[in-house]
Amino acid sequence: MKILLAEDDAMLGRGLVRGLRMAGLSVDWVSDGLKAQQALSTTDYEVLLLDIGLPGQDGLHLLQWMRAKGESAAVLVISARDAVHDRVAGLNMGADDYLTKPFDLDELLARVHALARRRGGRAEPELQLGRLVLRPQRREALLDDQQVVLAAREYDLLLALMERPGTVLSREQLENRLYGWHDEVSSNAVEVHVHHLRRKLGPAWIKNVRGVGYKLVAVE
Repeated sequence: MKILLAEDDAMLGRGLVRGLRMAGLSVDWVSDGLKAQQALSTTDYEVLLLDIGLPGQDGLHLLQWMRAKGESAAVLVISARDAVHDRVAGLNMGADDYLTKPFDLDELLARVHALARRRGGRAEPELQLGRLVLRPQRREALLDDQQVVLAAREYDLLLALMERPGTVLSREQLENRLYGWHDEVSSNAVEVHVHHLRRKLGPAWIKNVRGVGYKLVAVE
């Protein structure tokens, strides 16, 4: 899952980036509203974690711009403003959820996963394609009811394909899901992860569409 964090508190930002990455999520972090707008214009994010009191452009104006432009990222406001009218204003501007500071990382993660499920049009906490099951909150993969041990980016790649079964995703799309701005990405990184997944799941699950990308198909 790819997340944009818009937070100007350096200590909190570093802590959230560390915690979210330890939970297996890909995170880009910006510290002002204008940089957040630029990031949203160039990258597809599933969830935006948005502080309201941003410099450059405040969070409510950014929300207004997002929804007017049709940006589809789910928005979780994280703010120290805990008055009812602040929460109502955020939700009315287009936020999907509102969490007041300070908060527990586990609660934040639960809300992020819930928003991602809602964005993907599913309410259940797991995805299934034939004999393959993914449980994103637990980061578990099951094949024939047996757990498959996957490295973090192997799991993220499988999740990206599992969310859109049968749809061909390009290498660039998959790289954007797996890596943040500051990650070093080798030219064959996606191919390596696909190779490892095929070895663990079986070669027939992931199809290579030559010159286009990869897709996940059910194997009976």
